[in-house]
Amino acid sequence: MKIEEAIVYVIAKRNGGMTTDQIAEAINRSSIYVRKDHQPVTGKQVYAVVSRFPAIFTKEGGRIMLLI
Repeated sequence: MKIEEAIVYVIAKRNGGMTTDQIAEAINRSSIYVRKDHQPVTGKQVYAVVSRFPAIFTKEGGRIMLLI
């Protein structure tokens, strides 16, 4: 699974917006995405991915939400 797919899964499962740190924590806890260097996913990494996909994610009030 790619990280953007993991982010979509976590947000959809929660059925609401989440902060980048909450998303990273949920991904790390469930192990649905593992970095190549086996380090935990960070909130900064989630933010960078979300910024690359403006057609999928929106940022409002400090929370990340799905547009799809």
